[in-house]
Amino acid sequence: MSVKIQSLNLLLSMAYLIEQNGRTVLVDAGMPGEAEKILRMIKSAGVTHLDLIFLTHAHIDHCGSAAAISDATKAPIAIHQADADALAKGETRLGTVRGRGKLMKWLFPLIDRIVPTPPTTADIVLEDGQNLLDHGFDAEVLHTPGHTYGSSTLLVDEAAFVGDLVTIVRRGSKLQSYYAESWSMLVPSLEKLVSAGPVLIYPGHGKRAIRLSEIKALYREHLEQED
Repeated sequence: MSVKIQSLNLLLSMAYLIEQNGRTVLVDAGMPGEAEKILRMIKSAGVTHLDLIFLTHAHIDHCGSAAAISDATKAPIAIHQADADALAKGETRLGTVRGRGKLMKWLFPLIDRIVPTPPTTADIVLEDGQNLLDHGFDAEVLHTPGHTYGSSTLLVDEAAFVGDLVTIVRRGSKLQSYYAESWSMLVPSLEKLVSAGPVLIYPGHGKRAIRLSEIKALYREHLEQED
């Protein structure tokens, strides 16, 4: 790959530091209160400046420290337009829940009372298919809704950063199955990701990248379930 990627293992999620042609973007920003930890990780990676913060979606465990990191680095915050309102209100909108997601439906409001997400106005409001060349990166925004209405993937070279569209589990990977604003949008979003053809997929939860062949198998599995 022509980009350098570093995984940042945070309290409840993953963030990623991407370096491309002297420019650096942070994908997601962890929980509230993790800004100093993330900034230390960025410094340890040898990065002296941050040029952009890309948020895959507006959930507390992915955008919680975005404002603090932006204040410290002056890096603008970018998010899809459909999640910009939730970000501006500091809201984690879970939609409807299934399975173990019912626990998070109870837990997230409790966390939010203890360490609330600061209302954050996005500096850059994104659309599907938008290229970030105007902001210094050769990267494309792929709108992959379902988990939230504004959930988006960042395509950089042969890598895709997908947030909570898919996640790592003990036996491999799986499509989001705990909570979604639109369950019906998840499989079409997975199809969209497959069509984009990234070599490696970096999830918002899980300490390894997922190969495209695994995502294709996951997509076929869901098509068979629909049949």
